[in-house]
Amino acid sequence: MRFALLADCPEAIPQIAEWYFGQWGHLREDTSPRDFESKLQSSINHDELPLFILAIENEELMGVAELKFREMDIYPEKEHWLGGVYVPVERRGKGIASQLIRQALRKAHSLGVSTLFLQTEKSDGGLYARLGWAPVEQVNYHALDVLVMEKILYDKPPDRTSTINER
Repeated sequence: MRFALLADCPEAIPQIAEWYFGQWGHLREDTSPRDFESKLQSSINHDELPLFILAIENEELMGVAELKFREMDIYPEKEHWLGGVYVPVERRGKGIASQLIRQALRKAHSLGVSTLFLQTEKSDGGLYARLGWAPVEQVNYHALDVLVMEKILYDKPPDRTSTINER
């Protein structure tokens, strides 16, 4: 499996938009796959957030994860977030999400992000807890009960080289 940035594979946008709409479209009124495509188009970056990391095997898209700014408006002080981690149902259970999350952590670290946050509907933290994320707070956000978690990436800034082959 290889990992790439959406900026290097923009042809993946329609598939990711379809996945995201199917998974999270019901949480937003008056939204469509086209709205998700627009958001993806505006996040085509190599070395600044927001950006998307793709898992690809045999030229087939296997999953995606996003690094973004201020996902939850109730936490304006929490700047950097992991979100949109998605692997199609038929590909789950093969470690793809774990690998995507690790790649996202490496990329965030290389960009100088010291702490990442996320929200999950799994009250025990699920996969994220198994990968070393720590619970911060259980909240109800937009009518959903979610667990906010954090991962401290470093205490001092790293050198700013990327671990993902960006070209």
